[in-house]
Amino acid sequence: MGKASQIKDKRNANAVVEAQGSARERLKLYQRAPANGLVVFTGKIMDENSTTEKKLICDFEPFKPVNLSIYNCDSRFYLEELKKELLINEPPFGFIIVDGNGALYATLQGNAREILNKFTVELPKKHHKGGQSSVRFARLREEKRHNYLRKVCEVAAQTFITDNRCNVNGLVLAGSADFKNDLNKTDMFDPRLQTKVVNIVDVSYGFENGLNQAIEKSAEALANIKFMKEKALISEFFDHIAIGDGMVIYGVQDTMKLIESGAVGRIVCFEDLDYIRIKLKNSETGTLSTIYVRPNQATNAELYKDKDTGATLEQVDEPNEPSSLPEWLAIHYKDFGCDIEFVTDKSPEGTQFLKGFSGLGGFLRYKIEVEHLINEAAEYEEEDDDFI
Repeated sequence: MGKASQIKDKRNANAVVEAQGSARERLKLYQRAPANGLVVFTGKIMDENSTTEKKLICDFEPFKPVNLSIYNCDSRFYLEELKKELLINEPPFGFIIVDGNGALYATLQGNAREILNKFTVELPKKHHKGGQSSVRFARLREEKRHNYLRKVCEVAAQTFITDNRCNVNGLVLAGSADFKNDLNKTDMFDPRLQTKVVNIVDVSYGFENGLNQAIEKSAEALANIKFMKEKALISEFFDHIAIGDGMVIYGVQDTMKLIESGAVGRIVCFEDLDYIRIKLKNSETGTLSTIYVRPNQATNAELYKDKDTGATLEQVDEPNEPSSLPEWLAIHYKDFGCDIEFVTDKSPEGTQFLKGFSGLGGFLRYKIEVEHLINEAAEYEEEDDDFI
């Protein structure tokens, strides 16, 4: 607030200080910081029904952890980083940090990490003195190490296996001694987890500090796993198209129609798909309908007329719904009983999916002989040259 009071334009300075004051008062309602962080928007906006300004303040705890701190003062609310944090569906990866002091189990999804379990152990050190007892001490030491390794394997299975399946896309083993290598080689390690091991790294510390170091050292390996999974997903989609088995759908209009009918089991969506969702109401019959168009097409007057009756269609405001189609799908995909996979254009397959199939498609629950419900040329005319 001290810096804001130094703004040369007094009107701007007063507006910023007032907004900061509103935010400070709202923060007094919180006894402690929410577990997932806190988002606060505050300022003044123009009232739609008059030329006067009205105060606006919005605060909420996001549904996923937000691991960044931003203070931004502008003529608009800054949402880019928030959308990137909350809407991108990153696959989860598991981490096991194991050394002579104990073990830690955690997951990493996006940049949000979660510690699921940890325990400590006291193992006997090597016995350096000679005599008849040295063999006995060595045997006891090996036995305790074996029991410790068994417990690490048992807790790993309890943590990373759900409904008889591994619940992470990859597993990283890390530690400062040989325990991580012994864990990977032992027959006690569940085979369902062993096949998911994507990296084994040396770290200087154990527990939380070792986890931070393991995440940093495994960044490249995890990125490659995500990249390969994305390529495999889109290649599977293309295989269905090639054999023409009627088990996939593509194109924004057709895909959305089948999603709404409940026929799609898994959605494949380009993460930056440039389509918006507009809800319309027939002024004569009161019937509601939804259209999906590019932002530059939203001003086309033909969209707001009923093709059969010529009646005017009025746009219905949905204050709690995002207009962006990918954002809307990220929130509502479970309402249709399906899963969603977001892909990028960083691979040749991803680029082809975007250019040739409009960036939105889906795997169907059952075979459908789909005659395109729209004029294909109208949807793909911008991409034809690039696709060819």
